Parts: sequence; structure tokens; C-alpha cells
Amino acid sequence: MFQATRRRLALWYTTVTAILLLLFATGVFFYVRSTLVERVDDTLKHVVEVVNRSLVIESVSVSEGRYQVDVEGSFPDNAEAVEDDHIDLEWFNPQGELVWSTFSDPPLIPLHLNRRAETVHLGGDRILRQVTQRINLDRYILGYLRVSHPWFEVTKPIRQLSFDLALATLITIIIVGFIGWFLSGLAIQPIRDSYQSLKQFTADASHELRNPIATIQTNVQMALSYGNSDPQVQQRQLKVVERLTQRLGNLVNDLLFLARSDSGMLQIKQQTLPLDALLIEVIEEQRTVAQQKDIFLSLHIVEPDNSNEDNFSLLGDWDQLARLFTNLISNGLEHSFSENRNIEKEEQVSAVEVELKKD
Repeated sequence: MFQATRRRLALWYTTVTAILLLLFATGVFFYVRSTLVERVDDTLKHVVEVVNRSLVIESVSVSEGRYQVDVEGSFPDNAEAVEDDHIDLEWFNPQGELVWSTFSDPPLIPLHLNRRAETVHLGGDRILRQVTQRINLDRYILGYLRVSHPWFEVTKPIRQLSFDLALATLITIIIVGFIGWFLSGLAIQPIRDSYQSLKQFTADASHELRNPIATIQTNVQMALSYGNSDPQVQQRQLKVVERLTQRLGNLVNDLLFLARSDSGMLQIKQQTLPLDALLIEVIEEQRTVAQQKDIFLSLHIVEPDNSNEDNFSLLGDWDQLARLFTNLISNGLEHSFSENRNIEKEEQVSAVEVELKKD
């Protein structure tokens, strides 16, 4: 159960982190791509401005258009300059016919009057980024200048960036998976501990309730089976039942004992109590159960050399100690055969020792 919950927590943690990483990687990809495209577009626009300022314009007759561009005087130097930057130029006359180009084999691309850059696919892997600018002087059209830049300067770093982002994302997700498994284990550990404490509390509470209930049931059954027995015996059995019911009531009220002891909230009522009286009471309660198992239960008190009323007194909680010895004797009766058992209490160097043994 806990392993399945841990796997689900680790899976959810890894999934959410992977989604965030993918969103981040996608954002980085498009940001870098747009930056590269903007850099290429700025380069194209700058070349248009430079070429426009370097054009050699000559006057002609009004019938020929008043002004025209001296192609030979305007472009040879520019062609050599832009070749190093992998930029190609094309000059079109006012009618849109190609007059001059740096392409060895000019592509058949229609003339699009668009100040904004556009991407043109020529087939295969050949892609160009182009800007077309109309050149005017006063109200006369001198021609059209188209500047082209190869797209591989964008695609090449973008491909490398895609590979790097995919590899980094994959490695990060794997690492996050291991970290998620570790963190989910830490997160679920308190729940596991609480569950184990609850199981232990349930088992201990059942054990604590079973012993007095079994003793009450035994005494009642004997009283019903031997209704004509000695009244003193019946009176003694009824007193035992009464004490056990009172103790059972106290036990029900103290069921939080185990939970409080685990949480550090246990409050034990410390008082000076006679251990010999407590043991006599416990033996009397358990004697009926022992007789049904053909076990003779006796209490042997070893008197110390120095007779003192406080020899068998100790500081403790009466109910908790009674519960302790009841469970001890009950377990001995439950896991024993027809053997004699003896509760012995003796003094050992200012200490009280209680020993359960068979003769």
C-alpha cells in the first residue's frame, strides 16, 4: 500500500516537473529562435539602408523616367562586400525585371513588395530570408532592391539548441525521478509511522480488553454452573467480577494510554502503593482462569530479614502495575501447559523483584 502510494507521489512529482521543464525548454527554444530571426532581419534591413545610400543616381530624359540608377557604378563594390556575409543582392527596374544579381543562378522568385522580411523555400534544404524595398526619388520609382540571407544561419544553431535542450531535459527528468522517489519516501514516512502506531495501538488495546473480559466471563460461568456452591465462594467471585468491571471501566477510560505514550502526552499517577496487596489482588482475579487450565496459581512472599512495613512499597501507578502483572500472568497461563506457576516477591538490596517461575 505504501509502496504504491510512494510510486504515485514520485510519478506525479516527476510528471509535474517534466511538464514545467518542457514548458521552460519550449520558451527558451522560441526565444532563441526569435532572437536569431530578428538578428537576421536587422542585418537585411541594415544592408538595404547601406545599399540605398550608396546608389549612384543619374538624370535622364523625362520620357525615360527622369532618374535612373547607374547599376555598374552602384553594385560591383557592394557585391564583393556582401559576399563575405553570405548576403545576396538583386536589383529590379521599375517594371519589376531583374537587372543585376549576386546569385550565380538567380532563383525564380516573384517580386513581393514587402518591407517586412519573409522566408522563401526554394526546394530541398535551400531556404532564404528576404527583404524587398522599393527605391524612390521624389515621386519617381528608381527600382526595387531585394536582399537575401541564407536560412541555415538560423536552422543550424536552432537544431543544436533543440538537441541540447532535449538532452538536458531528459537527464533532468531522470534526476528528478530519483529525487522524487527519495522525497516521496521522506514525505510518506510519517504516515507509515502513524499507521504502524495505529496498528500497534489496536493490537495492544484488544489485548488489554481481552484479559479482564475473559476473567469476568469465567467467574460468571462458574457462578452459573455451581449455583448451589458455598455463598462465601459466590461472594468472592462476585467481588472479583466487581473489581474487574471497575478496572475494565478504567481501562476503557485509559485506552488513550498507548496513543499518549507515543505522543509524549502520557501522565502517570505516581503514588506509594503496597506491592504485596496488589499482587494478592491480581492472583485472586486470575486464580479462576488458572483452575480451568488445571494450573495451581500461588503467591509466595519472601519476607526480608529486617521486618518493615515499607519493604514492599514502591512508587508507581496502581492501575498500570495491575495491568502489567495481569498481562504477565495471563500470558503465562495462555502459553503454558498443566504446570505449576509461582509468583515470588523478594527483597534484593533495597529493590523489589517480582519473578514468575514454575516449580
